[in-house]
Amino acid sequence: MTIFAKIIAREIPGEFLHEDELCIAIRDIAPKAPTHILVIPKKPIVSLAELTPEDEPIVGRCVLVASRVAEQLGLHNGYRLVVNCGREGGQEVPHLHFHLLGGRPLTWPPG
Repeated sequence: MTIFAKIIAREIPGEFLHEDELCIAIRDIAPKAPTHILVIPKKPIVSLAELTPEDEPIVGRCVLVASRVAEQLGLHNGYRLVVNCGREGGQEVPHLHFHLLGGRPLTWPPG
């Protein structure tokens, strides 16, 4: 069971900003920007590379939730939504999640 599955199951605390039947949004415990939120599907999908056609509504919901949370947090000047896929892509937890980053100018390339 991943750390995200434990947070979803309330075995580990998290600062929830959103929860519905498909996903949650929580504050990242090691933020990389003044605003760093994780949007995590409740279904334990390993990564983008593991998506199936049945997962399309889940991924769409996660992106919509990220947009709504960004609005609620006042990220009117912009933000970045990032998904790391696989070890070389920087994915540390084998459970699909979206990083919502903002609150400062973000540079490119990211890393």
